[in-house]
Amino acid sequence: MSQRQVLQVFEQYQKARTQFVQMVAELATRPQNIETLQNAGVMSLLRPLLLDVVPTIQQTAALALGRLANYNDDLAEAVVKGDILPQLVYSLAEQNRFYKKAAAFVLRAVGKHSPQLAQAIVDCGALDTLVICLEDFDPGVKEAAAWALGYIARHNAELSQAVVDAGAVPLLVLCIQEPEIALKRIAASALSDISKHSPELAQTVVDAGAIAHLAQMILNPDAKLKRQVLSALSQVAKHSVDLAEMVVEAEIFPVVLTCLKDKDEYVKKNASTLIREIAKHTPELSQLIVNAGGVAAVIDCLGSCKGNIRLPGIMMLGYVAAHSENLAMAVIISKGVPQLSVCLSEEPEDHIKAAAAWALGQIGRHTPEHARAVAVTNTLPVLLSLYMSAESSEDLQVKSKKAIKNILQKCTYLPALEPFLYDAPPNILKHVVGQFSKVLPHDSKARRLFVTSGGLKKVQEIKAEPGSLLQEYINSINNCYPEEIVRYYSPGYSDTLLQRVDSYQPLIN
Repeated sequence: MSQRQVLQVFEQYQKARTQFVQMVAELATRPQNIETLQNAGVMSLLRPLLLDVVPTIQQTAALALGRLANYNDDLAEAVVKGDILPQLVYSLAEQNRFYKKAAAFVLRAVGKHSPQLAQAIVDCGALDTLVICLEDFDPGVKEAAAWALGYIARHNAELSQAVVDAGAVPLLVLCIQEPEIALKRIAASALSDISKHSPELAQTVVDAGAIAHLAQMILNPDAKLKRQVLSALSQVAKHSVDLAEMVVEAEIFPVVLTCLKDKDEYVKKNASTLIREIAKHTPELSQLIVNAGGVAAVIDCLGSCKGNIRLPGIMMLGYVAAHSENLAMAVIISKGVPQLSVCLSEEPEDHIKAAAAWALGQIGRHTPEHARAVAVTNTLPVLLSLYMSAESSEDLQVKSKKAIKNILQKCTYLPALEPFLYDAPPNILKHVVGQFSKVLPHDSKARRLFVTSGGLKKVQEIKAEPGSLLQEYINSINNCYPEEIVRYYSPGYSDTLLQRVDSYQPLIN
């Protein structure tokens, strides 16, 4: 065989390997092919090609493995069990930028599925190599490494701490300052994933100077970047008053309020979440948001979106109102109650209805004025029907009941209370009767209206245990009227009158 023929054989072999990895990488992009590839043992065939002498074959083999591992945790597990990770980590430090991107993609694809698979990546020493890649000259390599680190950190505090200990945070903060938008997005997302688990991890991100740089990007025109920036700031602010104050001190107000009008629904949601995470901590932080126009802006946002996008805004209004009478009044003045009532009635999902019920309860629980503001929107009957509906989730029933009690215990607006005399179950009814027993002794007009509307008659029909709190309330109401009036509206009184008619002997002249 001549030298030329030998070279042809090698060329054919190389061509065959190239075609094989390219075809597998292509087939792995379509879900319907995955099971067939898995059954054909493609993992074991790709593994030796990671060490191929031809760089493009190495890169395409890594890309194919990443696509397979990305598909499900069984395939990701096969990458771990096939001892492929150590090869990838070794090559990650040695090879060119194309291979580095492909190898980091495999690590991300394996690590995303579960804490156990992410731990396998940590155990094979990948973190140090990925952190070195954050300093690479090529932005694509930095992006791939940041993405993998974020996917490892998102699972739990231990994995997140391992990423921190490898020195990733300062380099991720440098990455968000790079000009490439895609790199900024992934680095902000990774910082968010690190921050979310504990105050200590969030403090690490703050100490690296991330807050100021993130805050500057709130008005960036790229919607996907804004989503990640707002998420990262939320994950820091949620843990403690001190961390929330650090976020506020980066002068995010009032600029963050413009995000509530963004065309991107998830920018709106993440902006609402950030405001919620700050508002929940203290009355002072909530007051700062009110002063910046945050309550009115969130209420407007609720009117312009639907579904889960509304949830953080609903909760934010509840947190603000819970702190004090004045803050609850700020929500009322900004027309928050009608908007929350709309959410309660319109939204099909029980968890969103439950949040709206909770928020309305927080607003109405302070004073009779607050309770009236909720009651006049006809919210109480809606809450009652949700509480009594067998189709409502347990959480929705509990929150509706609690909201009804909170509002009723302060409500002196009798037209809103009266329907409850007819519809409410006993555990709610006692609160309604209790409110009538407080108001009627001091209001003659209300006493007359209570008789003419049929309220007094209904109270006489209530069967209460002797000596119970409910019986005491009924007695207090009855004491507001002459005895003959109470007798007249008592059940059976008409029969008593008829008996008197039957037994009455008229005088005959």
